[in-house]
Amino acid sequence: MLKLWNTNRIEAAADVLRRVSTKVMDALERRPVYIRLKGLQCMPDRGTPPKAYVVHAPLEVIGGIDRLKRACQVIVDAFVEAGLVLEKDANRGLLLHATLMNAGNSKSKTSGKTEPFDARTIFAQYGSEEWGECYIREAHLSQRFVYDGNGYFHCCASIPFPEEKQGAFPMMKNFFQKMFSTAK
Repeated sequence: MLKLWNTNRIEAAADVLRRVSTKVMDALERRPVYIRLKGLQCMPDRGTPPKAYVVHAPLEVIGGIDRLKRACQVIVDAFVEAGLVLEKDANRGLLLHATLMNAGNSKSKTSGKTEPFDARTIFAQYGSEEWGECYIREAHLSQRFVYDGNGYFHCCASIPFPEEKQGAFPMMKNFFQKMFSTAK
Protein backbone atom coordinates (compact mmCIF):
# COMPACT_ATOMS: atom_id res chain seq x y z
CA MET A 1 0.00 0.00 0.00
CA LEU A 2 1.53 3.27 -1.10
CA LYS A 3 1.05 6.41 0.93
CA LEU A 4 0.50 9.08 -1.73
CA TRP A 5 -0.40 12.26 0.14
CA ASN A 6 -0.70 14.67 -2.76
CA THR A 7 -1.10 14.87 -6.53
CA ASN A 8 2.68 15.13 -7.08
CA ARG A 9 3.21 11.75 -5.39
CA ILE A 10 0.28 10.22 -7.29
CA GLU A 11 1.72 11.49 -10.59
CA ALA A 12 5.19 10.20 -9.62
CA ALA A 13 3.75 6.75 -8.84
CA ALA A 14 1.80 6.72 -12.13
CA ASP A 15 4.99 7.63 -14.00
CA VAL A 16 6.95 4.86 -12.24
CA LEU A 17 4.24 2.32 -13.10
CA ARG A 18 4.25 3.31 -16.79
CA ARG A 19 8.08 3.20 -16.94
CA VAL A 20 8.24 -0.42 -15.69
CA SER A 21 5.59 -1.70 -18.09
CA THR A 22 8.10 -3.47 -20.37
CA LYS A 23 9.87 -5.09 -17.40
CA VAL A 24 6.50 -6.30 -16.09
CA MET A 25 5.68 -7.84 -19.48
CA ASP A 26 9.08 -9.57 -19.44
CA ALA A 27 8.49 -10.90 -15.91
CA LEU A 28 5.14 -12.29 -17.13
CA GLU A 29 7.02 -13.95 -19.99
CA ARG A 30 4.65 -12.06 -22.30
CA ARG A 31 1.96 -14.67 -21.53
CA PRO A 32 -1.56 -13.88 -20.26
CA VAL A 33 -2.32 -14.18 -16.55
CA TYR A 34 -5.27 -16.28 -15.43
CA ILE A 35 -6.25 -16.56 -11.79
CA ARG A 36 -8.53 -18.72 -9.66
CA LEU A 37 -10.11 -17.64 -6.38
CA LYS A 38 -11.03 -20.43 -3.99
CA GLY A 39 -11.98 -20.50 -0.33
CA LEU A 40 -11.74 -17.93 2.41
CA GLN A 41 -9.02 -16.86 4.80
CA CYS A 42 -8.57 -14.20 7.45
CA MET A 43 -5.86 -11.72 6.63
CA PRO A 44 -2.66 -12.66 8.48
CA ASP A 45 -2.44 -10.72 11.76
CA ARG A 46 -6.01 -9.49 11.19
CA GLY A 47 -8.07 -11.91 13.21
CA THR A 48 -9.53 -15.38 13.15
CA PRO A 49 -12.99 -16.51 12.01
CA PRO A 50 -14.55 -15.83 15.45
CA LYS A 51 -12.94 -12.35 15.55
CA ALA A 52 -12.27 -11.39 11.94
CA TYR A 53 -11.20 -7.98 10.69
CA VAL A 54 -10.45 -8.81 7.03
CA VAL A 55 -11.69 -11.86 5.11
CA HIS A 56 -10.22 -12.56 1.69
CA ALA A 57 -10.20 -15.16 -1.06
CA PRO A 58 -6.70 -16.47 -1.76
CA LEU A 59 -5.48 -16.05 -5.31
CA GLU A 60 -3.96 -18.87 -7.31
CA VAL A 61 -2.32 -18.20 -10.66
CA ILE A 62 -3.26 -20.90 -13.13
CA GLY A 63 -0.05 -22.37 -14.50
CA GLY A 64 2.04 -21.19 -11.54
CA ILE A 65 2.21 -18.05 -9.45
CA ASP A 66 5.92 -17.30 -10.02
CA ARG A 67 5.40 -15.10 -13.09
CA LEU A 68 2.86 -12.86 -11.38
CA LYS A 69 4.94 -12.60 -8.20
CA ARG A 70 7.98 -11.62 -10.28
CA ALA A 71 5.93 -8.98 -12.10
CA CYS A 72 4.60 -7.60 -8.83
CA GLN A 73 8.12 -7.48 -7.41
CA VAL A 74 9.27 -5.43 -10.41
CA ILE A 75 6.56 -2.90 -9.58
CA VAL A 76 7.26 -2.91 -5.82
CA ASP A 77 11.02 -2.49 -6.36
CA ALA A 78 10.41 0.47 -8.70
CA PHE A 79 8.15 2.18 -6.14
CA VAL A 80 10.73 1.59 -3.38
CA GLU A 81 13.56 2.93 -5.56
CA ALA A 82 11.48 6.04 -6.33
CA GLY A 83 10.99 6.67 -2.59
CA LEU A 84 7.24 6.14 -2.73
CA VAL A 85 7.15 3.38 -0.10
CA LEU A 86 7.51 4.06 3.61
CA GLU A 87 10.60 2.43 5.11
CA LYS A 88 8.51 0.27 7.46
CA ASP A 89 6.56 -1.08 4.46
CA ALA A 90 9.52 -1.66 2.11
CA ASN A 91 10.18 -5.24 3.24
CA ARG A 92 6.63 -6.42 3.83
CA GLY A 93 5.62 -9.47 1.89
CA LEU A 94 3.07 -9.26 -0.87
CA LEU A 95 -0.18 -11.19 -0.41
CA LEU A 96 -2.09 -11.67 -3.66
CA HIS A 97 -5.77 -11.88 -2.74
CA ALA A 98 -9.28 -10.51 -3.23
CA THR A 99 -10.64 -8.75 -0.14
CA LEU A 100 -14.26 -9.73 0.42
CA MET A 101 -15.05 -8.26 3.84
CA ASN A 102 -13.24 -5.56 5.81
CA ALA A 103 -14.31 -4.47 9.30
CA GLY A 104 -12.25 -1.32 8.80
CA ASN A 105 -15.04 -0.05 6.60
CA SER A 106 -17.46 0.10 9.55
CA LYS A 107 -16.58 1.51 12.94
CA SER A 108 -18.42 0.96 16.21
CA LYS A 109 -21.00 3.68 16.88
CA THR A 110 -20.18 3.67 20.59
CA SER A 111 -16.36 3.49 20.63
CA GLY A 112 -15.55 4.77 17.14
CA LYS A 113 -13.04 1.91 16.80
CA THR A 114 -12.90 -0.89 14.29
CA GLU A 115 -14.33 -4.00 15.90
CA PRO A 116 -14.00 -7.57 14.62
CA PHE A 117 -16.96 -9.56 13.37
CA ASP A 118 -17.84 -13.23 13.80
CA ALA A 119 -17.19 -14.84 10.42
CA ARG A 120 -17.65 -18.48 11.49
CA THR A 121 -21.00 -18.82 9.69
CA ILE A 122 -19.51 -17.30 6.54
CA PHE A 123 -16.53 -19.69 6.71
CA ALA A 124 -18.86 -22.67 7.31
CA GLN A 125 -20.98 -21.80 4.27
CA TYR A 126 -18.35 -20.40 1.86
CA GLY A 127 -14.97 -21.50 3.26
CA SER A 128 -14.23 -23.90 0.41
CA GLU A 129 -16.26 -22.11 -2.28
CA GLU A 130 -14.74 -21.98 -5.75
CA TRP A 131 -15.39 -18.36 -6.71
CA GLY A 132 -14.19 -18.72 -10.26
CA GLU A 133 -11.40 -18.06 -12.70
CA CYS A 134 -10.59 -15.08 -14.86
CA TYR A 135 -8.07 -13.39 -17.08
CA ILE A 136 -6.23 -10.36 -15.63
CA ARG A 137 -6.02 -7.62 -18.26
CA GLU A 138 -3.96 -4.98 -16.46
CA ALA A 139 -2.44 -3.66 -13.26
CA HIS A 140 -3.98 -0.51 -11.75
CA LEU A 141 -2.65 2.16 -9.46
CA SER A 142 -5.89 2.92 -7.63
CA GLN A 143 -6.73 5.70 -5.20
CA ARG A 144 -8.43 4.55 -2.01
CA PHE A 145 -11.65 6.24 -0.90
CA VAL A 146 -12.18 7.80 -4.34
CA TYR A 147 -14.52 5.93 -6.67
CA ASP A 148 -15.13 6.07 -10.40
CA GLY A 149 -18.62 5.88 -11.91
CA ASN A 150 -18.29 2.10 -12.18
CA GLY A 151 -18.05 1.78 -8.37
CA TYR A 152 -14.39 0.77 -8.31
CA PHE A 153 -11.54 2.75 -6.77
CA HIS A 154 -10.38 5.57 -9.01
CA CYS A 155 -7.68 4.36 -11.43
CA CYS A 156 -4.78 6.86 -11.46
CA ALA A 157 -2.77 4.82 -13.97
CA SER A 158 -2.64 1.34 -15.42
CA ILE A 159 -0.39 -0.87 -17.48
CA PRO A 160 -1.55 -3.71 -19.70
CA PHE A 161 -0.75 -7.35 -19.10
CA PRO A 162 -0.21 -9.72 -22.02
CA GLU A 163 -3.33 -10.20 -24.12
CA GLU A 164 -5.64 -13.17 -23.86
CA LYS A 165 -6.33 -15.30 -26.90
CA GLN A 166 -9.98 -14.83 -27.86
CA GLY A 167 -12.22 -17.27 -26.00
CA ALA A 168 -9.30 -19.03 -24.33
CA PHE A 169 -10.72 -18.83 -20.82
CA PRO A 170 -14.09 -18.38 -19.08
CA MET A 171 -14.65 -15.24 -17.03
CA MET A 172 -15.00 -15.28 -13.26
CA LYS A 173 -18.36 -16.01 -11.71
CA ASN A 174 -19.94 -12.97 -10.16
CA PHE A 175 -19.46 -14.12 -6.59
CA PHE A 176 -21.47 -11.25 -5.14
CA GLN A 177 -24.46 -12.32 -7.21
CA LYS A 178 -23.87 -15.90 -6.14
CA MET A 179 -23.63 -14.97 -2.44
CA PHE A 180 -26.79 -12.87 -2.51
CA SER A 181 -28.80 -15.39 -4.51
CA THR A 182 -28.01 -18.17 -2.00
CA ALA A 183 -28.80 -15.91 0.95
CA LYS A 184 -32.49 -15.64 -0.03
